[in-house]
Amino acid sequence: MNAVGIDVSKGKSMVAILRPYGEIISTPFEIKHTSSDINALVEQIKSVEGESRIVMEHTGRYYEVLAHQLAQANLFVSAVNPKLIKDFDNDSLRKVKSDKADAVKIARYALDKWQNLKQYSVMDELRNQLKTMNRQFGFYMKHKTAMKNNLIGILDQTYPGVNTYFDSPARSDGSQKWVDFASTYWHVDCVRKMSLIAFTDHYQKWCKRNKYNFSQAKAEEIYGTAKELVPVLPKDEVTKLIIKQAVDQLNSASATVESLRSLMNETAAKLPEYPIVMEMKGVGPSLGPQLIAEIGDVTRFHSKGALTAFAGVDPGVNESGTYAQKSVPTSKRGSADLRKTLFQVMDALIKTMPQDDPVYMFLDKKRAQGKPYYVYMTAGANKFLRIYYGRVNEYLSTLPESN
Repeated sequence: MNAVGIDVSKGKSMVAILRPYGEIISTPFEIKHTSSDINALVEQIKSVEGESRIVMEHTGRYYEVLAHQLAQANLFVSAVNPKLIKDFDNDSLRKVKSDKADAVKIARYALDKWQNLKQYSVMDELRNQLKTMNRQFGFYMKHKTAMKNNLIGILDQTYPGVNTYFDSPARSDGSQKWVDFASTYWHVDCVRKMSLIAFTDHYQKWCKRNKYNFSQAKAEEIYGTAKELVPVLPKDEVTKLIIKQAVDQLNSASATVESLRSLMNETAAKLPEYPIVMEMKGVGPSLGPQLIAEIGDVTRFHSKGALTAFAGVDPGVNESGTYAQKSVPTSKRGSADLRKTLFQVMDALIKTMPQDDPVYMFLDKKRAQGKPYYVYMTAGANKFLRIYYGRVNEYLSTLPESN
């Protein structure tokens, strides 16, 4: 019974090996995340007599290389939530924080929780790619939002409100009608210096050239509004250059987002649970792959409660004696990215209002009871995950063993 505690950091780790009753097999030593050092660690662990179990914290992405290689070497590896390690055995008034002390603490945790440790399952290549793409998708979505706000801020000084003229969704290439319109009619004088007939003709040709629908009424509305607007910046080459640069930046970010969205859907479609997940209400070609990416292989969770705990939407318990708190906040100690995706699914359900969906009916009931926004959204996310767990597991069990 050998407990291997590994304190992981970027590019290197501290390792300690203990046995029950405080017997030290190996004092803390450092290894680098190189093939030679990892192979040497594998040989050392295998050379120790008795069963060995390795525990490390799943901190960021640093642990994945080490966990993957050790699991590939047929060693028992368990990646544990850092919060569990932090709260373990804090019975000293003296605070000691070092890599060596942390490695020993993790090894002691492994001994104490020996029977409850869960084997680390190596995520297959598709799931790993999908999760990485989702992280990139989130990054570029933030970048796109920043670029959009930047462009709107500039246009408010040349053509106020132009971003509200059209609400068409982004095309597959990332282009949007209001952005293309603002690129051509970047200043209010680009519209009102023409006559209504001239602008309508120009606008109609612009719609045809960019493959957008033309509306005579919309052209008249745009022209009439332009007559009343007051710009701040002048209509000159400097202002035009500023706007063109902002438009190019937004178009670039938007194109990347749409490319990733399409690629994620194509990748997720290759996973076995894809069809059953896409049948769930509130889930589409964008949110479906994000859910699959963040949840991963659902069979690694031993129960519905384990999945809701992983997402941080599990209700807490606060009882003492005769006191029992009725409404306890959720833990919020799980995956923040998964919680964000779940809230987007709940928002889609509220907007589409599918009357035959149990999650929407539950959400609607909680709203009717006057529950606060975060309460009913989190409760809905919890219910959704429980249904997800049941449906996906049931579907996977019907597939041939080879899948």
